[in-house]
Amino acid sequence: MNEYEFPALSGIEYLVMEMLERNGEMFGLEMVDASGGELKKGTIYVTLGRMADKGLVDSRTESESHSASQKRLYSPTEYGKRVFKAQEIALKYLNMGAW
Repeated sequence: MNEYEFPALSGIEYLVMEMLERNGEMFGLEMVDASGGELKKGTIYVTLGRMADKGLVDSRTESESHSASQKRLYSPTEYGKRVFKAQEIALKYLNMGAW
């Protein structure tokens, strides 16, 4: 991205950031459940990976107490919060509401 490009979020990325801003750390499948059908199990981790590559989200591993499996908790980065807020303001300014 060059200095003149506005860092925009896709509709799905905007929804993920909105949930993380509202709820704090979340698991991927928790986001799918909370999305009311807008996010799908088959794409959430691809989306989160792409968002991590862009520097929008961070993740950490958390072990489940009753099993040996580990899950990743996702949270917005400071950069991700700024991009989300900027897009939120731009959408309101343009009177487009949310995605």
